[in-house]
Amino acid sequence: MTSIVTRFLAISAVTLAASSLLATAAQAQQVYRIVGPDGKITFSDQPPSPASNAKVTSGTGSAGGGAANNSALPFELRQIASKYPVTLYTGENCGPCVSARSMLITRGVPFTEKTVITNDDTQALQRISGDNSLPFATIGGQQLKGFSDSEWTQFLNAAGYPAASVLPTNYRQPPATPLVAVATAPSAAPNAVTAPARPATPAAQAAPAPSNPAGIRF
Repeated sequence: MTSIVTRFLAISAVTLAASSLLATAAQAQQVYRIVGPDGKITFSDQPPSPASNAKVTSGTGSAGGGAANNSALPFELRQIASKYPVTLYTGENCGPCVSARSMLITRGVPFTEKTVITNDDTQALQRISGDNSLPFATIGGQQLKGFSDSEWTQFLNAAGYPAASVLPTNYRQPPATPLVAVATAPSAAPNAVTAPARPATPAAQAAPAPSNPAGIRF
């Protein structure tokens, strides 16, 4: 067990130091899809500056939208979840993803789930993990590719997560959210040319009253 803990802490330290951008993106759960003025698409954990004139596309939910609600956790578990947050990346029709999710829920590990469905999600996952294999998980700065019950158990133990659930009975796992939730800001409409107002149609003049007493018109 000592070797596992040492390996976990060493890998986490190296990952955080050498891949701060990816670690930040994975832990903060905020990936932005940025479309530049030239149409080039990039992904970043930071929104573009207003001066870049890039289309602002929303990140992966708000800070609390899909994140585990750590405030509802017991103190010791909250400390572990804050230091080594768990994020699970899943896809559609993925049997191992179901097994990974079930394992975390059964053990009582609070985690954030991100779905990888669209091309944008796949590109963002490629940036974070280096490939597109699912399931994919992060425990702090440690990356786990593919599901192995024994391997995941070892790293969860090394991080200090309890072997059995200590979650309160009222705890609810937050719903999964897309890895990249695109919400393009509406572009400003081009200056519209105001059409000249059409002159009002003059009201039809009333016909002159007939001059003959009988009211006959010719």
